[in-house]
Amino acid sequence: MPRRLRLALLTALALLSSCRGAQGDDGAVRLTFWHSFVPASQPALDELIRRFETEHPGIRVDAQYVSTGDDLVQKLIAALHSETAPDVSWVHGDFLGRLAGAGALYPVQHFAGGPDGLAEGELADIFPALLQAASWRDTLFAMPMEATTLALLYNRDRMRAAGLDPARPPDTWADLRAYTRAMTTDDDGDGRTDRYGFYVPVFPASGPLNVWMVLQWSPFLWMAGGEVVDSAQTAAGYNGEAGVGALTLWRDLYEGMGRPHYSFGHDGCFVAQACAMILDGPWDLPRFRDLPFDWGIAPLPAGPHGRATYLDGEHLAIFRQSAHPDAAWAFVKWMVQPETQAFFSARSGYLPVRRSVLALPEYRAHLARDPRLAAFVAQIPLGRAREAMDEHQVEINQHVAEAIERALIGREDPAAALAAMAARTDRLLQPGRPR
Repeated sequence: MPRRLRLALLTALALLSSCRGAQGDDGAVRLTFWHSFVPASQPALDELIRRFETEHPGIRVDAQYVSTGDDLVQKLIAALHSETAPDVSWVHGDFLGRLAGAGALYPVQHFAGGPDGLAEGELADIFPALLQAASWRDTLFAMPMEATTLALLYNRDRMRAAGLDPARPPDTWADLRAYTRAMTTDDDGDGRTDRYGFYVPVFPASGPLNVWMVLQWSPFLWMAGGEVVDSAQTAAGYNGEAGVGALTLWRDLYEGMGRPHYSFGHDGCFVAQACAMILDGPWDLPRFRDLPFDWGIAPLPAGPHGRATYLDGEHLAIFRQSAHPDAAWAFVKWMVQPETQAFFSARSGYLPVRRSVLALPEYRAHLARDPRLAAFVAQIPLGRAREAMDEHQVEINQHVAEAIERALIGREDPAAALAAMAARTDRLLQPGRPR
């Protein structure tokens, strides 16, 4: 057999063997779905998939878990090169531009205007901040799957022990400083802190949690009146007075507790009552519901320019390498219908992506029974979209993360740390600009 023909056959066989969306022996279309939902939410996801398959007997969904969103996007990029991409994947908005820019994704309009498309008003029912996050260069490339906001979780028992009113969580940045000091304790008198008042979310800037750190810092920047980049996306904005104020707050909290070395994540620290207050989203509600102490949820303490939080989430994207894109669309469309969203929110803790869900009688009844989920839902009006950047989202996240790390871990002056990283951001946004 000629070498060229042999190589062509081997390539074809490889593609066939790795093809996503294959058809099984039972004639059903088999879709591959990659995601990074936290383990506490996976039982709810599994139940949704069972329901979808019952309503769509000709489609089977193979859900595959990848541990973090950062690992997932790296796996997606590798799969695109080897032509083994999934049919559908869960994608964070910060990574959407890379995939859309590579031509890897179908735009939503490809399906929304078709015979099984979206009814008039369905897109308008989705919270605008989520549509913005699922878009790249003004084109919608994914459908929001779930929503999250960031809130303050606090231990009421620790507040009582510190002489604080458990019915009055910190309301301002000044309160946050005072409450953190009051609940940071040396319980055994050995001169070392045993329990911390607040978990300052500082992580290695080069690690997989850098985006999570930036997500938590962004509302503090907004509450000080700042933005990550200017509206024209031509220069950094995080290095102004607002950024310095927000980063100084974090540095003061961190150093005021003796520069803690947390031995576990924010969630484990809260569960062990080693941290009295943490920043968190609703995805941990299923595992926090039965904690053996009294705890509550409050809005983020207000900054100089008032309150803010993010309204963000992950999205479902359909890959052009899919052998069955219409079946993939049926899955995505079903996942965002109001009844599906209401069920998933009630079971997983994530928030629904559509306004109409908040008006469903069964969902309203659930919120009345679940005041902690209701507390996160109440943050939605305060939520805003993070700046949607046409280019360099990942790199700018890295710059902000490095500034935080330099100020807290490296003990650098916050203004100097932000200025140094902003110079790198400016070179990205204006490549020809002399620095």
